[in-house]
Amino acid sequence: MYLNQKIVGHGKRTLVLAHGYGGSQAIWDMVLPHLSRRNKVLLFDWDFSSAPDDVSGEEGAAAEHNSGFTFSRFADELVALMDEMKVSGAVYVGHSMAGMVGCIASIKRPDLFSHLVLVGASPRYMNSEDYEGGFDKSDIEAMLASISSDFRGWAEGFVPLAIGSGADPSAVERLSRSFFAMDPRVAHALARMIFLGDQRAVLDDVAVPCTLVHVSGDFAAPPCVGRYMQARILAACRCAVAAMVTIDSVGHFPQLVAPGELLGILDQLVLGDDAVDADGDGEEATALAEEMSSEIPSGGLAEAAPEVQGDIDVAS
Repeated sequence: MYLNQKIVGHGKRTLVLAHGYGGSQAIWDMVLPHLSRRNKVLLFDWDFSSAPDDVSGEEGAAAEHNSGFTFSRFADELVALMDEMKVSGAVYVGHSMAGMVGCIASIKRPDLFSHLVLVGASPRYMNSEDYEGGFDKSDIEAMLASISSDFRGWAEGFVPLAIGSGADPSAVERLSRSFFAMDPRVAHALARMIFLGDQRAVLDDVAVPCTLVHVSGDFAAPPCVGRYMQARILAACRCAVAAMVTIDSVGHFPQLVAPGELLGILDQLVLGDDAVDADGDGEEATALAEEMSSEIPSGGLAEAAPEVQGDIDVAS
């Protein structure tokens, strides 16, 4: 289930901000004041976050409940949340695993979404002969073993890597708190769902306009993954708009490391500032996104996902 749901801000448009693995709604703190000035913003925590306000249930029962993680389950919960909060036609901003959750939810209930902003999303993390996801199978197996045997020790090494070098210490502290709050058993089960899963086929059915946002120095979801997603969505011919924007930064959390750049993308492409969308119908924002959508490379999807150079040790 979802936890701590609330709507803040005011405006005609509603944004839904969804965090990913190891996060909580606190990861949006640096962008929330700006976003809530002209928009209503729906915030919530996924039930794996063990957010401070969640004091219900026993740990053992929670761990058993969360062992059945699937992307479809999260999508169903997102739909239920938006129905409960009476939100429809929203701009959905999904970070990391929440990006693919939003894609699946938009296929189930397209009426709930006007635009998908997929921040550091990936449909598959494991490399294969025809796909570069960023991780070899052996890397993922070693990472999962570390999470299983010593989640706290693994997270202490992973968080600085995920944030990136030169990050504000407060950003590292904020993310560390949310990682350490997770039940280790839940963390391992969720990591298996994410890193061993393959959601590439979902992209063929995405019809809601979307903008993919990737960070140039993101080891977890490198820009080549975004280019693959964009090319596959456009190749299916269901979605007229699939733009990709790359932030020149490092790490997997641009909302913490490069909040200004992320806000600039949201304002220009999606949120429709008065100068961009004077009548509030979203058409101007969609037109801007169309301008940024590139054609599918002549070499097809394989060309859209070039090889990532270099290795990152995520196991320890």
